[in-house]
Amino acid sequence: MAAGVSTADEIGGQAAEIVSPTWARLEEQIAYYDREAKKDQLWFRGLKVCQIVVAAAIPVMAGASAPAWLVGSAGALIVVLEGLQQLMQFQQNWSSYRTTCEQLRHERFLFQADAGPYATSPRPEALLAEQIESLVSQEHAAWTSQQQEAQRRAEGSR
Repeated sequence: MAAGVSTADEIGGQAAEIVSPTWARLEEQIAYYDREAKKDQLWFRGLKVCQIVVAAAIPVMAGASAPAWLVGSAGALIVVLEGLQQLMQFQQNWSSYRTTCEQLRHERFLFQADAGPYATSPRPEALLAEQIESLVSQEHAAWTSQQQEAQRRAEGSR
């Protein structure tokens, strides 16, 4: 029987598994941070690839005597893409979400293995709940601080 799962009475010839609220919260948070990290990684890399391609095209357009408005527009597009990256903080969020996801996975492993602080805890599931909420709270506080800093930078550049 996996940690976090208890077997109830048999129902219809099969044992029904009931997942504890702590275990459900852990799995939900791992899935959330994994999904968000992947999404922000995709956005960050996509924006950077676009910037690189457009930046490489500028000297080619200039050398091919492209209209000045087209070369200028390409330069402006690079600025807009970088501005979006700075505003949305895709790289920082990707890194932060990935770190939190991996920390949650680490706690899951220790809990399942009855290792680390869980090996000696009189109430390992309560300790797991505290660890989950601590990690999620730390991530939320860091995200809030990062958003406030980005807003201050944006307001300062006006």
